[in-house]
Amino acid sequence: MTDNERAPSDLESLRALSLAIARGESDRHLGPKAQEVLSRLIELRGDPALLSISALAEKLEVNPSTISRLARSLGYTRFGELQRILLSDSLTSPHSFYRQHASVALAADKSDLLNQARQLAGEQCRNIERFLDNLRSDELEAFANAVMNAARVRLYGVRQFHAFASFLAYGLGMLRSDVSLLSDSGHGIAEGLAGMGTDDVLIAASCKPYTREVVNVCKAARNHGIRVLVVTDMSNSPLVRHSEQALLVPHETSFISNSMVAFLSAVECLVNACATLSGETAAEALSRRDRFIDELKIEMR
Repeated sequence: MTDNERAPSDLESLRALSLAIARGESDRHLGPKAQEVLSRLIELRGDPALLSISALAEKLEVNPSTISRLARSLGYTRFGELQRILLSDSLTSPHSFYRQHASVALAADKSDLLNQARQLAGEQCRNIERFLDNLRSDELEAFANAVMNAARVRLYGVRQFHAFASFLAYGLGMLRSDVSLLSDSGHGIAEGLAGMGTDDVLIAASCKPYTREVVNVCKAARNHGIRVLVVTDMSNSPLVRHSEQALLVPHETSFISNSMVAFLSAVECLVNACATLSGETAAEALSRRDRFIDELKIEMR
């Protein structure tokens, strides 16, 4: 039985298929628009809009026929079969708090800043919960093993994701040697990539609206045999197309820009997973670091 003859039987299988299609690893071929609709459908699991194809089409701003064709392309005989999988979670709307980023903060009641803070913190908590709901143990383990078994690890992110890359570099640097930002040496990105080989790992991160430079770096690295791991937001992210493995992290909140809270939470989960899998090796690396901190009297007691 070929990939085209099988329809995913659960949400996890549907998500895996979406990633495979984005990477070009599936027998099924969807256009960019259909891939985007599929990715957004998975994010809407359990949303009441799924109860009606017309309401769903309005929410996604597409024609109902687009959704019906997508269902058939995935191997379902009708939309209702896909609908049952997407409604398998409880009927709660993870997107009910989404708003235009800047407009919410700018239009907020100046006399009730605490309530605005509570709303934003609640949205960030829900993003972390959604990240954990989607995270699979085998994916996290494979990601962590790739990082810890690589000869060298380089990290790349620009704009807000420069902070993400720096935080991850610091965390992984506590556990293993030869971890740095791709351009840490003071040379350019091309020089950084040229110094990497097939035993090395590049970790890159970006979310919608994706930074073209990050996508191009992932593509170039993958074309030259460098293992590429990405942290991004959607299964149809252009970073996924050029990656070996991906961690997907929700980020939509009423913050004036893309929220980094769930992404930084993902960093901590990944670093802890690396420490757990490395066992005594990680313990020795941490102990050696602590000895240098003590000898150099870096911390005040």
